[in-house]
Amino acid sequence: MQSSLAAIRISLDTLFARAHPPGSATTRQEVDDGDQIDAMRYVARTTVGSPSLKRIAMLKALVVVAAASGLLIGAPAPDPRLAALFRQVALTPEQEAAIDAGRPVAKLLSWGGSSEVFAFGAVYIHGSPASFLNAAREVNKLAGTPGYLAIRELPAEATAADLSGLTLEPDDLKALKSCREGDCDVQLPATSIRAFRDAVNWSQPDAAAQANTLARGMIAGLLREYRRGGNTALGEYRDKDRPALVSEQFETMVGRTAVLPDLLPELRTYLLSFPAADLAGADTFYYWEKVDFGMKPTIRVNHAVIYHPPGRGREISVVAIKQLYASHYFHTALDVSMCVGSGDRPGFYLLTLKASEQAGLTGMKGSIVRKVAVDKIRSSLERGLATLKSSIEQTAPPR
Repeated sequence: MQSSLAAIRISLDTLFARAHPPGSATTRQEVDDGDQIDAMRYVARTTVGSPSLKRIAMLKALVVVAAASGLLIGAPAPDPRLAALFRQVALTPEQEAAIDAGRPVAKLLSWGGSSEVFAFGAVYIHGSPASFLNAAREVNKLAGTPGYLAIRELPAEATAADLSGLTLEPDDLKALKSCREGDCDVQLPATSIRAFRDAVNWSQPDAAAQANTLARGMIAGLLREYRRGGNTALGEYRDKDRPALVSEQFETMVGRTAVLPDLLPELRTYLLSFPAADLAGADTFYYWEKVDFGMKPTIRVNHAVIYHPPGRGREISVVAIKQLYASHYFHTALDVSMCVGSGDRPGFYLLTLKASEQAGLTGMKGSIVRKVAVDKIRSSLERGLATLKSSIEQTAPPR
Protein backbone atom coordinates (compact mmCIF):
# COMPACT_ATOMS: atom_id res chain seq x y z
CA MET A 1 0.00 0.00 0.00
CA GLN A 2 2.74 2.49 0.92
CA SER A 3 4.60 1.89 -2.34
CA SER A 4 1.33 2.54 -4.20
CA LEU A 5 0.86 5.81 -2.35
CA ALA A 6 4.46 6.73 -3.06
CA ALA A 7 3.81 6.24 -6.77
CA ILE A 8 0.95 8.75 -6.59
CA ARG A 9 2.96 11.33 -4.67
CA ILE A 10 6.03 11.28 -6.88
CA SER A 11 4.24 11.63 -10.21
CA LEU A 12 4.65 15.41 -10.27
CA ASP A 13 7.92 15.39 -8.42
CA THR A 14 9.57 13.69 -11.37
CA LEU A 15 8.82 16.61 -13.69
CA PHE A 16 12.27 18.16 -13.75
CA ALA A 17 14.27 15.13 -12.73
CA ARG A 18 13.00 12.79 -15.42
CA ALA A 19 13.40 15.43 -18.06
CA HIS A 20 17.10 15.67 -17.17
CA PRO A 21 18.37 12.43 -15.65
CA PRO A 22 21.94 12.33 -14.37
CA GLY A 23 24.37 12.22 -17.27
CA SER A 24 22.05 13.94 -19.74
CA ALA A 25 23.47 16.58 -22.03
CA THR A 26 21.48 19.42 -20.46
CA THR A 27 22.57 20.23 -16.92
CA ARG A 28 20.65 21.77 -14.07
CA GLN A 29 22.90 24.82 -14.22
CA GLU A 30 22.20 25.34 -17.92
CA VAL A 31 18.49 25.43 -17.20
CA ASP A 32 18.90 27.68 -14.18
CA ASP A 33 21.01 30.36 -15.84
CA GLY A 34 18.78 33.36 -16.50
CA ASP A 35 15.66 31.23 -16.53
CA GLN A 36 14.60 31.11 -12.91
CA ILE A 37 10.99 31.78 -12.08
CA ASP A 38 9.79 35.08 -10.70
CA ALA A 39 8.28 34.34 -7.39
CA MET A 40 6.68 32.20 -4.84
CA ARG A 41 6.04 29.14 -2.80
CA TYR A 42 3.63 26.47 -1.57
CA VAL A 43 -0.06 26.20 -1.14
CA ALA A 44 0.25 29.59 -0.85
CA ARG A 45 0.78 31.69 -3.72
CA THR A 46 -0.05 38.50 -6.40
CA THR A 47 -1.32 40.98 -8.77
CA VAL A 48 -3.76 40.69 -11.59
CA GLY A 49 -2.12 39.09 -14.56
CA SER A 50 0.58 37.30 -12.58
CA PRO A 51 0.96 33.54 -13.01
CA SER A 52 0.26 33.02 -9.32
CA LEU A 53 -3.28 34.40 -9.66
CA LYS A 54 -4.00 31.83 -12.30
CA ARG A 55 -3.50 29.21 -9.64
CA ILE A 56 -6.78 30.35 -8.10
CA ALA A 57 -8.32 27.96 -10.59
CA MET A 58 -6.85 25.13 -8.57
CA LEU A 59 -8.79 25.86 -5.40
CA LYS A 60 -11.82 26.66 -7.49
CA ALA A 61 -11.73 23.13 -8.82
CA LEU A 62 -11.39 21.78 -5.29
CA VAL A 63 -14.53 23.63 -4.26
CA VAL A 64 -16.29 22.27 -7.33
CA VAL A 65 -15.15 18.80 -6.30
CA ALA A 66 -16.65 19.31 -2.87
CA ALA A 67 -19.88 20.62 -4.40
CA ALA A 68 -20.21 17.65 -6.68
CA SER A 69 -19.38 15.34 -3.80
CA GLY A 70 -22.26 16.66 -1.75
CA LEU A 71 -24.63 16.12 -4.66
CA LEU A 72 -23.39 12.62 -5.20
CA ILE A 73 -24.31 11.29 -1.79
CA GLY A 74 -27.01 8.68 -2.20
CA ALA A 75 -26.98 8.90 -5.99
CA PRO A 76 -26.03 5.90 -8.11
CA ALA A 77 -23.18 6.28 -10.56
CA PRO A 78 -22.94 7.39 -13.24
CA ASP A 79 -24.29 10.76 -12.15
CA PRO A 80 -24.72 13.79 -14.44
CA ARG A 81 -23.49 16.07 -11.66
CA LEU A 82 -20.25 14.13 -11.42
CA ALA A 83 -19.97 14.59 -15.16
CA ALA A 84 -20.36 18.35 -14.59
CA LEU A 85 -17.41 18.21 -12.22
CA PHE A 86 -15.33 16.35 -14.76
CA ARG A 87 -16.18 18.96 -17.38
CA GLN A 88 -14.58 21.55 -15.09
CA VAL A 89 -11.30 19.80 -15.77
CA ALA A 90 -12.24 19.20 -19.43
CA LEU A 91 -12.52 15.43 -19.36
CA THR A 92 -13.99 13.80 -22.44
CA PRO A 93 -17.12 11.61 -22.21
CA GLU A 94 -14.85 8.62 -22.83
CA GLN A 95 -12.64 9.59 -19.88
CA GLU A 96 -15.68 10.06 -17.64
CA ALA A 97 -17.00 6.64 -18.57
CA ALA A 98 -13.58 5.09 -17.96
CA ILE A 99 -13.42 6.52 -14.43
CA ASP A 100 -16.90 5.29 -13.59
CA ALA A 101 -15.95 1.85 -14.88
CA GLY A 102 -12.94 1.73 -12.58
CA ARG A 103 -10.23 2.68 -15.06
CA PRO A 104 -7.90 5.45 -13.87
CA VAL A 105 -7.70 8.68 -15.83
CA ALA A 106 -5.15 11.47 -15.39
CA LYS A 107 -4.50 14.64 -17.32
CA LEU A 108 -2.42 17.80 -17.20
CA LEU A 109 -4.47 20.96 -16.80
CA SER A 110 -3.81 24.11 -18.80
CA TRP A 111 -3.84 26.38 -15.74
CA GLY A 112 -1.30 28.87 -14.53
CA GLY A 113 1.94 30.10 -16.03
CA SER A 114 4.88 28.29 -17.54
CA SER A 115 6.49 27.66 -14.16
CA GLU A 116 3.37 25.95 -12.82
CA VAL A 117 2.17 22.39 -13.28
CA PHE A 118 -1.31 21.11 -12.46
CA ALA A 119 -2.53 17.54 -12.77
CA PHE A 120 -5.90 15.96 -12.09
CA GLY A 121 -6.55 12.27 -11.68
CA ALA A 122 -9.51 10.10 -10.74
CA VAL A 123 -10.45 6.46 -10.38
CA TYR A 124 -13.31 4.45 -8.90
CA ILE A 125 -12.10 1.97 -6.30
CA HIS A 126 -14.04 -1.05 -5.05
CA GLY A 127 -12.67 -0.83 -1.53
CA SER A 128 -12.68 1.20 1.64
CA PRO A 129 -11.56 4.82 1.81
CA ALA A 130 -10.06 3.92 5.20
CA SER A 131 -7.32 1.99 3.41
CA PHE A 132 -6.22 5.11 1.53
CA LEU A 133 -6.57 7.38 4.56
CA ASN A 134 -4.57 5.05 6.78
CA ALA A 135 -1.78 4.87 4.23
CA ALA A 136 -1.77 8.66 3.92
CA ARG A 137 -1.48 8.96 7.69
CA GLU A 138 1.32 6.46 8.18
CA VAL A 139 4.00 8.52 6.47
CA ASN A 140 6.87 6.78 8.25
CA LYS A 141 6.08 3.63 6.28
CA LEU A 142 7.02 5.42 3.06
CA ALA A 143 10.67 5.07 4.07
CA GLY A 144 12.41 2.75 1.65
CA THR A 145 9.72 2.93 -1.03
CA PRO A 146 10.78 4.16 -4.49
CA GLY A 147 11.93 7.77 -4.39
CA TYR A 148 12.02 8.10 -0.60
CA LEU A 149 15.52 8.19 0.89
CA ALA A 150 14.17 9.13 4.32
CA ILE A 151 10.95 10.32 5.90
CA ARG A 152 9.85 10.93 9.47
CA GLU A 153 6.82 12.44 11.17
CA LEU A 154 7.65 15.32 13.48
CA PRO A 155 6.06 16.16 16.81
CA ALA A 156 4.34 19.53 16.90
CA GLU A 157 7.00 20.81 19.31
CA ALA A 158 9.88 19.43 17.26
CA THR A 159 13.48 20.00 18.27
CA ALA A 160 16.70 19.45 16.36
CA ALA A 161 16.97 16.04 18.05
CA ASP A 162 13.76 14.95 16.31
CA LEU A 163 15.53 15.51 12.98
CA SER A 164 18.57 13.41 13.79
CA GLY A 165 18.09 11.33 10.64
CA LEU A 166 18.21 14.35 8.35
CA THR A 167 21.52 14.90 6.56
CA LEU A 168 22.55 17.19 3.75
CA GLU A 169 23.88 15.69 0.54
CA PRO A 170 27.59 16.14 -0.33
CA ASP A 171 26.70 18.36 -3.30
CA ASP A 172 24.53 20.56 -1.08
CA LEU A 173 27.32 20.88 1.46
CA LYS A 174 29.68 21.93 -1.31
CA ALA A 175 27.17 24.50 -2.55
CA LEU A 176 26.48 25.90 0.92
CA LYS A 177 30.17 26.54 1.46
CA SER A 178 30.11 29.26 -1.21
CA CYS A 179 26.46 30.36 -1.03
CA ARG A 180 25.70 34.04 -1.29
CA GLU A 181 22.38 35.85 -1.35
CA GLY A 182 21.09 35.76 -4.91
CA ASP A 183 23.57 33.06 -5.89
CA CYS A 184 23.05 29.73 -4.12
CA ASP A 185 22.29 26.26 -5.41
CA VAL A 186 20.15 25.45 -2.37
CA GLN A 187 16.79 27.19 -1.84
CA LEU A 188 17.16 29.28 1.31
CA PRO A 189 16.10 32.59 2.83
CA ALA A 190 18.78 35.25 3.28
CA THR A 191 19.17 34.65 7.02
CA SER A 192 19.90 30.96 6.46
CA ILE A 193 22.40 31.70 3.71
CA ARG A 194 24.28 34.01 6.06
CA ALA A 195 24.10 31.46 8.88
CA PHE A 196 25.73 28.73 6.80
CA ARG A 197 28.43 31.19 5.79
CA ASP A 198 29.13 32.55 9.27
CA ALA A 199 28.28 29.75 11.72
CA VAL A 200 30.03 26.85 10.00
CA ASN A 201 33.81 26.63 9.98
CA TRP A 202 34.18 25.11 6.54
CA SER A 203 37.92 24.57 6.99
CA GLN A 204 37.39 22.06 9.80
CA PRO A 205 37.12 18.26 9.34
CA ASP A 206 33.71 18.26 11.04
CA ALA A 207 32.26 20.97 8.78
CA ALA A 208 29.60 18.57 7.45
CA ALA A 209 28.49 17.72 10.99
CA GLN A 210 28.33 21.42 11.83
CA ALA A 211 26.21 22.12 8.76
CA ASN A 212 23.85 19.20 9.45
CA THR A 213 23.35 20.35 13.03
CA LEU A 214 22.61 23.86 11.80
CA ALA A 215 20.15 22.57 9.17
CA ARG A 216 18.24 20.50 11.72
CA GLY A 217 17.93 23.49 14.00
CA MET A 218 16.71 25.65 11.12
CA ILE A 219 13.96 23.20 10.20
CA ALA A 220 12.85 22.85 13.81
CA GLY A 221 12.84 26.65 14.02
CA LEU A 222 10.83 26.97 10.79
CA LEU A 223 8.18 24.61 12.12
CA ARG A 224 8.09 26.41 15.46
CA GLU A 225 7.68 29.82 13.80
CA TYR A 226 5.09 28.49 11.34
CA ARG A 227 2.99 27.09 14.18
CA ARG A 228 3.27 30.44 15.93
CA GLY A 229 2.94 32.88 13.03
CA GLY A 230 1.42 30.92 10.14
CA ASN A 231 2.27 31.59 6.51
CA THR A 232 4.14 34.83 7.13
CA ALA A 233 6.77 32.83 9.00
CA LEU A 234 7.65 30.95 5.80
CA GLY A 235 9.52 33.98 4.54
CA GLU A 236 11.02 34.17 1.07
CA TYR A 237 13.69 32.37 -0.90
CA ARG A 238 16.72 34.50 -1.72
CA ASP A 239 18.93 31.95 -3.39
CA LYS A 240 18.32 33.58 -6.80
CA ASP A 241 18.34 37.21 -7.83
CA ARG A 242 14.55 37.51 -7.71
CA PRO A 243 13.03 36.82 -4.26
CA ALA A 244 10.27 34.21 -3.99
CA LEU A 245 7.81 35.27 -1.27
CA VAL A 246 5.49 32.62 0.15
CA SER A 247 2.77 34.27 2.21
CA GLU A 248 1.53 36.87 -0.29
CA GLN A 249 0.77 34.33 -2.96
CA PHE A 250 -0.83 31.99 -0.47
CA GLU A 251 -3.18 34.65 0.85
CA THR A 252 -4.07 35.82 -2.65
CA MET A 253 -4.91 32.35 -3.86
CA VAL A 254 -6.95 31.22 -0.89
CA GLY A 255 -8.55 34.63 -0.36
CA ARG A 256 -9.91 34.67 -3.89
CA THR A 257 -11.91 31.51 -3.17
CA ALA A 258 -14.30 33.68 -1.13
CA VAL A 259 -16.11 34.60 -4.36
CA LEU A 260 -16.83 30.92 -5.03
CA PRO A 261 -19.50 28.67 -3.51
CA ASP A 262 -17.93 28.12 -0.13
CA LEU A 263 -18.95 24.60 0.86
CA LEU A 264 -15.86 23.97 3.00
CA PRO A 265 -15.41 27.37 4.66
CA GLU A 266 -13.67 25.94 7.69
CA LEU A 267 -10.97 24.28 5.59
CA ARG A 268 -10.39 27.47 3.59
CA THR A 269 -10.20 29.51 6.80
CA TYR A 270 -7.77 27.05 8.31
CA LEU A 271 -5.46 27.22 5.31
CA LEU A 272 -5.63 31.00 5.25
CA SER A 273 -5.50 31.82 8.96
CA PHE A 274 -3.51 29.03 10.58
CA PRO A 275 -2.73 28.99 13.48
CA ALA A 276 -5.38 31.53 14.53
CA ALA A 277 -8.07 29.34 12.97
CA ASP A 278 -8.78 25.83 14.14
CA LEU A 279 -10.18 22.94 12.10
CA ALA A 280 -12.29 20.94 14.51
CA GLY A 281 -11.96 17.20 14.11
CA ALA A 282 -9.07 17.35 11.67
CA ASP A 283 -5.96 15.23 12.07
CA THR A 284 -3.03 17.54 11.35
CA PHE A 285 0.60 16.54 11.44
CA TYR A 286 4.05 17.48 10.13
CA TYR A 287 6.85 15.52 8.57
CA TRP A 288 10.14 15.91 6.75
CA GLU A 289 11.30 13.83 3.83
CA LYS A 290 14.31 13.42 1.62
CA VAL A 291 13.23 12.39 -1.86
CA ASP A 292 15.20 11.46 -4.96
CA PHE A 293 13.41 11.28 -8.29
CA GLY A 294 16.44 11.10 -10.54
CA MET A 295 18.10 14.48 -10.15
CA LYS A 296 19.16 16.11 -6.88
CA PRO A 297 17.94 14.58 -3.63
CA THR A 298 15.59 17.15 -2.12
CA ILE A 299 14.63 17.80 1.50
CA ARG A 300 11.04 18.89 2.04
CA VAL A 301 8.99 19.82 5.10
CA ASN A 302 5.22 19.38 4.96
CA HIS A 303 2.04 20.16 6.86
CA ALA A 304 -0.60 17.48 6.30
CA VAL A 305 -4.32 17.53 7.09
CA ILE A 306 -6.84 14.69 7.06
CA TYR A 307 -10.36 16.06 7.35
CA HIS A 308 -13.94 14.77 7.32
CA PRO A 309 -16.36 17.67 6.73
CA PRO A 310 -19.04 17.71 9.48
CA GLY A 311 -22.48 16.45 8.55
CA ARG A 312 -21.11 14.20 5.80
CA GLY A 313 -20.34 11.18 7.97
CA ARG A 314 -17.50 9.41 6.24
CA GLU A 315 -18.86 9.98 2.72
CA ILE A 316 -16.27 12.68 2.05
CA SER A 317 -12.69 12.68 3.30
CA VAL A 318 -9.95 15.09 2.31
CA VAL A 319 -6.17 14.71 2.52
CA ALA A 320 -4.20 17.92 1.94
CA ILE A 321 -0.40 18.10 1.95
CA LYS A 322 1.07 21.58 2.06
CA GLN A 323 4.76 22.12 1.45
CA LEU A 324 6.46 24.42 3.91
CA TYR A 325 9.99 24.15 2.53
CA ALA A 326 11.96 22.43 -0.23
CA SER A 327 15.71 22.54 -0.72
CA HIS A 328 15.46 22.27 -4.52
CA TYR A 329 13.08 22.70 -7.44
CA PHE A 330 9.75 23.31 -5.70
CA HIS A 331 8.93 26.89 -4.83
CA THR A 332 5.43 25.74 -3.89
CA ALA A 333 3.46 22.50 -3.90
CA LEU A 334 -0.01 21.38 -2.93
CA ASP A 335 -1.44 17.88 -3.06
CA VAL A 336 -5.15 17.43 -2.34
CA SER A 337 -6.96 14.10 -2.56
CA MET A 338 -10.63 13.52 -1.89
CA CYS A 339 -12.42 10.24 -1.22
CA VAL A 340 -16.07 10.51 -2.29
CA GLY A 341 -18.68 7.91 -1.41
CA SER A 342 -21.13 6.87 -4.12
CA GLY A 343 -24.30 6.17 -2.20
CA ASP A 344 -25.53 2.61 -2.54
CA ARG A 345 -22.70 1.56 -4.82
CA PRO A 346 -19.84 -0.18 -2.98
CA GLY A 347 -16.54 1.63 -3.09
CA PHE A 348 -15.56 5.26 -3.61
CA TYR A 349 -14.18 7.76 -6.09
CA LEU A 350 -10.62 8.92 -5.46
CA LEU A 351 -10.07 12.38 -6.92
CA THR A 352 -6.64 13.97 -6.74
CA LEU A 353 -5.35 17.37 -7.71
CA LYS A 354 -1.64 18.13 -7.66
CA ALA A 355 -0.06 21.50 -8.18
CA SER A 356 3.45 22.87 -7.99
CA GLU A 357 5.52 25.82 -9.06
CA GLN A 358 9.01 24.78 -10.01
CA ALA A 359 12.30 26.38 -10.86
CA GLY A 360 13.84 25.84 -14.26
CA LEU A 361 10.63 25.78 -16.34
CA THR A 362 10.67 29.33 -17.71
CA GLY A 363 12.67 30.96 -20.47
CA MET A 364 13.70 29.30 -23.72
CA LYS A 365 15.58 26.42 -22.15
CA GLY A 366 12.96 25.97 -19.47
CA SER A 367 10.21 25.66 -22.06
CA ILE A 368 12.07 22.73 -23.58
CA VAL A 369 12.37 21.12 -20.15
CA ARG A 370 8.66 21.63 -19.55
CA LYS A 371 7.59 20.13 -22.85
CA VAL A 372 9.64 16.99 -22.32
CA ALA A 373 8.61 16.65 -18.70
CA VAL A 374 4.88 17.21 -18.84
CA ASP A 375 4.54 14.48 -21.44
CA LYS A 376 5.60 12.07 -18.72
CA ILE A 377 3.39 13.38 -15.94
CA ARG A 378 0.00 12.13 -17.11
CA SER A 379 1.08 8.56 -17.66
CA SER A 380 2.98 8.51 -14.38
CA LEU A 381 -0.04 9.71 -12.39
CA GLU A 382 -2.34 7.31 -14.19
CA ARG A 383 -0.07 4.36 -13.43
CA GLY A 384 0.09 5.43 -9.80
CA LEU A 385 -3.71 5.51 -9.54
CA ALA A 386 -3.92 2.07 -11.10
CA THR A 387 -1.40 0.67 -8.64
CA LEU A 388 -3.18 2.26 -5.70
CA LYS A 389 -6.55 0.94 -6.86
CA SER A 390 -5.17 -2.57 -7.19
CA SER A 391 -3.57 -2.44 -3.77
CA ILE A 392 -6.73 -1.23 -2.01
CA GLU A 393 -8.99 -3.70 -3.78
CA GLN A 394 -6.71 -6.60 -2.86
CA THR A 395 -6.37 -5.70 0.80
CA ALA A 396 -9.72 -4.26 1.89
CA PRO A 397 -13.34 -5.11 1.06
CA PRO A 398 -15.67 -2.33 -0.14
CA ARG A 399 -17.26 -0.39 2.71
